[in-house]
Amino acid sequence: MIVAEILSALMFVAVFALLLLGFPVAFTLAGTALAFALIGHMFAVFDLALLGGLASRFIGVMLNEVLVAVPLFIFMGVMLERSKLAEQLLSTMGLLFGRLRGGLGFSVIIVGALLAASTGIVGATVVTMGLLSLPTMLRAGYDPRLATGIICASGTLGQIIPPSIVLVLLGDILQGANTQAQLAKGNFAPDPVSVVDLFAGAFLPGMVLVALYLGWQLLMAAIRPRSCPSLIEEGAPRRGLFDILRVLLPPALLIIAVLGSILAGVATPTESAAVGAVGAMLLAAWRRQLKLSVLRDVMQSTTKITAMVFVILLGASVFSLVFRGFGGDHMVANALSNLPGGALGAMVAVMALMFLLGFFLDFIEIIFVVVPIVGPVLLGMDLNPIWLGVMMAINLQTSFLTPPFGFALFYLRGVAPPSVTTMHIYRGIAPFVVIQLVSLGVLAAFPDLVTWLPRVLFTK
Repeated sequence: MIVAEILSALMFVAVFALLLLGFPVAFTLAGTALAFALIGHMFAVFDLALLGGLASRFIGVMLNEVLVAVPLFIFMGVMLERSKLAEQLLSTMGLLFGRLRGGLGFSVIIVGALLAASTGIVGATVVTMGLLSLPTMLRAGYDPRLATGIICASGTLGQIIPPSIVLVLLGDILQGANTQAQLAKGNFAPDPVSVVDLFAGAFLPGMVLVALYLGWQLLMAAIRPRSCPSLIEEGAPRRGLFDILRVLLPPALLIIAVLGSILAGVATPTESAAVGAVGAMLLAAWRRQLKLSVLRDVMQSTTKITAMVFVILLGASVFSLVFRGFGGDHMVANALSNLPGGALGAMVAVMALMFLLGFFLDFIEIIFVVVPIVGPVLLGMDLNPIWLGVMMAINLQTSFLTPPFGFALFYLRGVAPPSVTTMHIYRGIAPFVVIQLVSLGVLAAFPDLVTWLPRVLFTK
């Protein structure tokens, strides 16, 4: 048992070391697991016959209807990005709020929230807003730290505001983790945990996070007015009500069609994702952007991103199987159960671990590697699975903002002008990382912010 526990711990160390060296995630997970399986077999602490279960695991992934929503949501997001929706939203909101002190910051946050609810593609959102709004904010006299922080943080809202790919992946994993935890406690008819529950649970926390971002911009406008002056364009045209509705109505209708159909119980997440994909094409056609070349580029991007997600998922399945074969899940369960503070202490430890891993790993890697291991343990301590999933989703959102490997920072650095330094970006995102941690504290203190809407919508 001691040898098995040592090998299971060394598996994690080896994986993280190889990932930091730049090796591909999926092949690192699977290759490391298979190498340690052979080492474990040499020490007679691992049965290679367990690897025979990989076939059924892979087939289970391919037959999982919930995961079909992933490529459909990706297609919807990429198509909307190609339709220049963000460009029109930013220009309209900029003229609407630009005369207010901090108005451009408010515009970027609101547009980020709208894009999060309609696209959810962080890279596309950050790059688009960086190209369109950052030069305008700098010309208006915005502090580069505040401008870059707002753009990066607003671009990551797609990770928590539904429909979100993070919530789809978390929902699928937590469903299995909850079933496993309940069966271990003797409950052979556990209540299901679905992606729909997580979508409903994440809606209000997403709005709370947007409100906190707006509050920070308002505070900066009050105490440091020179950091966010109004847009100095006295002769700029004002947008009429018709122009504003013409810009806001199409994405609003798409959001209602996708998210509304899910929360109303009219469609499953997969069905609504298909509606969103078709709606995105119709919106692109209405904006005269749906060309054969655009459709080809969107399909190629969707295929690449989807392949990356699923190959990582399959590699994580190999890693998880070998880790459990060493008894690593029991080691983790004992470690978390023996922490002071019971369920609260275990939850704080897991949240701290995920936050620290976010400095070095992508959210997909953390979801597929960490959550299947700690999920059954935490849910076995009678934590609410919907609340747990939303807390994890907000925690994972910080991985896009935390250096040195925060992807939102890389996206913005690639399109920012030379006058904006990397240190400007790093210092700019610091307050927003703190805001996200504050939001975790708010949800821990008031869990009804997560559980109220699912309870109202789905309790019979």
